[in-house]
Amino acid sequence: MSFGMIATWRMAYEGVVKMTAELAKGVTANQALVEAIKMVEDYPYYKSVGFGGLPNEEGQLELDAAFMDGDTLDIGAVAGIQETKNPIVVAEALSHERFNSFLVGLGATKYAKEQGFEQQEMVTERAKRLWELRLEEVQKNNLSPYDGHDTVGMISLDQAGKMVAGTSSSGLFMKKRGRVGDSPLSGSGFYVDSQIGGATATGLGEDLMKGCLSYETVRLMGEGLSPQAAVDQAVYRFNDKLVERKSKAGALSLVCMNPQGQWGIATNVEFSFVVATETEAPEVYIARPEGNRTEIVVATKEWLKAYDLRIKKPLS
Repeated sequence: MSFGMIATWRMAYEGVVKMTAELAKGVTANQALVEAIKMVEDYPYYKSVGFGGLPNEEGQLELDAAFMDGDTLDIGAVAGIQETKNPIVVAEALSHERFNSFLVGLGATKYAKEQGFEQQEMVTERAKRLWELRLEEVQKNNLSPYDGHDTVGMISLDQAGKMVAGTSSSGLFMKKRGRVGDSPLSGSGFYVDSQIGGATATGLGEDLMKGCLSYETVRLMGEGLSPQAAVDQAVYRFNDKLVERKSKAGALSLVCMNPQGQWGIATNVEFSFVVATETEAPEVYIARPEGNRTEIVVATKEWLKAYDLRIKKPLS
């Protein structure tokens, strides 16, 4: 059987590199995905996920995460969880619960503590300073505060043919307390069926939720479309619908993979993603919309260097 992983954004690269090597040795899709997302959550310079994520308007860090098993269709999710080191681990644990599998806010945090999941302060000094600078900028220039909502979303396929999906995000920067986007919502932020394939999304949650694009992409694959054809149809048709109905569409970016390790990606903005399969070495790609199709190129060394410098740029 084939194996592989596909994930949103450059930040997933190291995790995909490490865990596709483990998939080649026979680890499960569950293990590969959880460990790869934990690596993103633990890295303080990835400001939209986990430790060092972007605070809400009150300076608090509320995290969202979800996990779905493509064999059983079991789902676990948390939204607005606080002071919990790895929300993806909590979400995976909740996927084994028959009831109470999606917990929010104080209830999610309480569950994580009671179950012994590692707790820590998740707002770093760098994240706090970014929040202060943004607050100053908003007040001085009367700008919209919202910026930074890059969810790590991932699909993992193992040699037994099992597929899983997972997401983790700190959500919209400066969001209202209690705001939840698409990331922990089945069908919107993620969906996977081991017999068909999986998809996961990143972008503006308030618009992604309107289209249930992850489910729609999997549904189209189930009707026989290739991953690329399915995701192109799901994303660009819905983008056009939003433009028609509301005159604009927020960022919509999806990645997908089927049980053969074939993958696809569609986006209405420039967007980076990571793929590795049995026959393809881990690589960072850049995708751009070209009408109702997607242009995909390998990220250059210059782009990768600029990315590293940008996320680690000293703050004033």
